[in-house]
Amino acid sequence: MSRNSAIEPRVQGFGPFAGIGDEAAPGTDGQLAALRRLGWNAVELRTVDGTALAGLSPAAFGALARRLAEAGVTVTAVASQIGNWSRPITGDFGQDLAELDILAERCATLGCRLVRIMSYPNDGLTEAEWADRVLARTAVLADRAERAGLVLVHENCAGWAGDRADRALRLLRAVGSPALRLLFDTGNGVPYGYRAPDMLRVLAPYVAHVHIKDAVRTPDGGTAYTLPGEGEAGVVECLELLAAHGYTGALSLEPHLAVRPHEGLARAGEDAADLFVRAGRALAGLLGAGQPVTGPLDGQLDGPL
Repeated sequence: MSRNSAIEPRVQGFGPFAGIGDEAAPGTDGQLAALRRLGWNAVELRTVDGTALAGLSPAAFGALARRLAEAGVTVTAVASQIGNWSRPITGDFGQDLAELDILAERCATLGCRLVRIMSYPNDGLTEAEWADRVLARTAVLADRAERAGLVLVHENCAGWAGDRADRALRLLRAVGSPALRLLFDTGNGVPYGYRAPDMLRVLAPYVAHVHIKDAVRTPDGGTAYTLPGEGEAGVVECLELLAAHGYTGALSLEPHLAVRPHEGLARAGEDAADLFVRAGRALAGLLGAGQPVTGPLDGQLDGPL
């Protein structure tokens, strides 16, 4: 199948379209406006006005929760900072535990169970020490999550188990908790140097949440992000694999066209919202839920946005 062709109706059956809202706009109003333009009523929360969900003041969080309820928007998942690219394995574990405790309360208010985590970048430890610490920390986190009624979803991104299927499986088996499952991001294989569909074939039975992005390698060895279906990540093949394994969860758009936190990129305004909406329409088109959007992003596919 060509990367621009639509998926056949026989493999549809996914949950709602959603999106990481701060990829469209920093504030709640802008994030909701972008969802309305797409006709979507689900969001994944990461930051509001540049502040992570767990870092919002009680008043700010209360305002956010009320705004979402008034708009009829559900929260599919929360993208936490736990174990992410900014928190190496040698960092303060208490920071992660404290964040999870706050998110447990806030997820209960939002009616959300899924919390995205990663598995800690290394910081000078041996491979064995790194693995041991990751497994130990994740077991503690999963135990706390289970008692709070949450499910941690580990992303194929930064950290010990981020770019290797065998390590992701080892993490799941070592922790052995129903409160730990996987989040699969279709676009992460391009920057991390693996083919996403190949990894997904191994991990699909354990996937509880999905991020959608697409990308290409640039001539200098970097990564440029594209509309879903227009890059080299194998988005269509990943969607087919997920459908074949009976995945019925949300597809959460994280296009990285205007916002890439790990690179310090955060473009605001109508430009970011427009790119987010174009990416959402492209995703819907791949699933036969709209017209596919093709063509370059204003000539910006050859380098960083």
